[in-house]
Amino acid sequence: MTDLMKMVGEGIRHFRKLRGLSQEELASKADVHETYIGKLERSEKVCSIVVLDKITNALNLSMVEFFSYIQPVNREKSESTLTEIVNRLRSRNENEQKKILKVIDVILDDQLN
Repeated sequence: MTDLMKMVGEGIRHFRKLRGLSQEELASKADVHETYIGKLERSEKVCSIVVLDKITNALNLSMVEFFSYIQPVNREKSESTLTEIVNRLRSRNENEQKKILKVIDVILDDQLN
């Protein structure tokens, strides 16, 4: 399989586990056959953009979020810290992300005063 499909499979697995879903649960939510998710995660199958859209919707992700995770855009070195922060936040659930955002707000508010 191509490197892109390997990255897609790894991305699906990452977000599925992050959401606490089994392959069968994700397949049911995405309305695809239950063995198909496993085959995609192992890069044994190629999926269409339509199927990938169903899967990302079932994972509560936009296609942009998904592809930004699997193939981040290289930026200048000055943005490497921001990229590192974003990548670390991606591995956290939504509740943790909201708590971190509150901490950031407090820090930024203190710097303004």
